[in-house]
Amino acid sequence: MLESLLLRLARGLALAALTAASGAALAAPVATYKVVAKYPHSTQSYTEGFFFRDGLFYEGTGLVGRSAVMSIQPATGKPLQSRALPDRYFGEGIVDWGPYLYEWTWQSHLCFVYDRFSLRPIKQFTYTGEGWGMTRTAKEIITSDGSDTLRFRDPETFKETRHIVVKEGKQTIDRLNELEYIKGEIYANVWHSDRIARISPADGHVIGWIDLSGILPDNEKIDEESVLNGIAYDAEHDRLFVTGKQWPTIFEIKIVNQAPMMMIRSGR
Repeated sequence: MLESLLLRLARGLALAALTAASGAALAAPVATYKVVAKYPHSTQSYTEGFFFRDGLFYEGTGLVGRSAVMSIQPATGKPLQSRALPDRYFGEGIVDWGPYLYEWTWQSHLCFVYDRFSLRPIKQFTYTGEGWGMTRTAKEIITSDGSDTLRFRDPETFKETRHIVVKEGKQTIDRLNELEYIKGEIYANVWHSDRIARISPADGHVIGWIDLSGILPDNEKIDEESVLNGIAYDAEHDRLFVTGKQWPTIFEIKIVNQAPMMMIRSGR
């Protein structure tokens, strides 16, 4: 009787240890960063959209009455071109698509399409839900809405074609914000977090995290809403940039101790 009880107890402990180990294995690895360069950034810019193309930063800013889209010279931080949204709109994410630039809005259900070279308005799209971040693959636009879901859209119609739910193990990750598509992965800011999630576009699982804690000292932040929110990638020179809302600096960083995507997948 005692021997049977001890055997069952041993089996239970072994199962608990195995379950705990499995849970730990599902936790995505966390990388850190090294700052390799700094560029000026306007503290007037409430950054909602951010990307790099042809030697320029493109930025979309928010807040009612202060929203705009602009192209920026990295060395000076000065806009080369800028177009303000009508005062009633709160601007959100931006993305380039061929000769166009898309900028959508937080709660107005409008996406504005501009000529990327002149920022001249071309057309508009409508959609349901909120607008947060945007990025793209070679064929689709990817959007966030502050939830745990990323939506893939047809660039010609802006209609949703599919979606993924972002998870780390069984835990959903919400507050997904500004996005960037880098080397087959979706990088996502998590609102009011110092972490960037690296996400598989196939099934939404979190491949890994980049912890950017301390990159901007607290005494350089305007207020509690001056949070990390802006990821841009220069594919030609393999450069990664990050910034935040009303931050004085754009940081070029290198990721430290990042686990390769294939290694992580093989362990899942």
